[in-house]
Amino acid sequence: MTTSIISALDACYSETQTQKGDRHPYCTLVWRRDQLLVKPLGKLKQPYLPVLDDEQLLVECLKRSSVKLVRIDPKLGEAKLNLWANACEQASKPIYLRINSGKNYHISESPLLKTFKRLGDRIVALLFLLVISPIALGLGLLMQLSSSEPILEREWHVGERGRLFRGFKFRTTALNKKTGLHNLPLILNVVRGEMSLTGPRCWTLAEALELSAKEQPQLNQLPGVVGSWQVEEAESNQLILDSVNSFEL
Repeated sequence: MTTSIISALDACYSETQTQKGDRHPYCTLVWRRDQLLVKPLGKLKQPYLPVLDDEQLLVECLKRSSVKLVRIDPKLGEAKLNLWANACEQASKPIYLRINSGKNYHISESPLLKTFKRLGDRIVALLFLLVISPIALGLGLLMQLSSSEPILEREWHVGERGRLFRGFKFRTTALNKKTGLHNLPLILNVVRGEMSLTGPRCWTLAEALELSAKEQPQLNQLPGVVGSWQVEEAESNQLILDSVNSFEL
């Protein structure tokens, strides 16, 4: 393992840009084979690189580099993680959270069974999309008439082995969250291979950052639409019960 600043990043700024105000580096870049590890600052001193704070410059540098994927430490915080996730998305580079795999975590399914399950999920998801397309189109038209805001929300979620992906949902402000209809577009994530029809809850990036080291192994599994739907319904019912109890008091 060699610790260094990637040469492509180093070439993306001029000498006049190196020091602007009282700014300091916030991360350590570690070059490991074809992976770029983005870690909190350690003992190794590194110069301040303005490119690491500018999304478009970071996109260009990632495009020029030979990096095949990025792994980023969740300790850097939501703002920096969103910056890197957005840049990697535009540069077509996969990005993963560096998470605790857990001693008890193991893959119980055989690779062949796993492949067939994912293929089955995609086929069923495509058929389901054909069935619900009239409903989804109707909901989309209603939301378009009620507001000029985008119909779909594209929030960062954490998938299998910590990989970040965009989860598709209808705007919750336009739909009653208790119905769960805003989750329908998650079927698109199943078609893309980012989720399964059944499985554990799919955590948003913001939610994943609140997990403890012991809870992080949950992020190693392929999340499911049904699991996420059930969790949201349970949370919604809990909010209703809490509201009623508060009113009675």
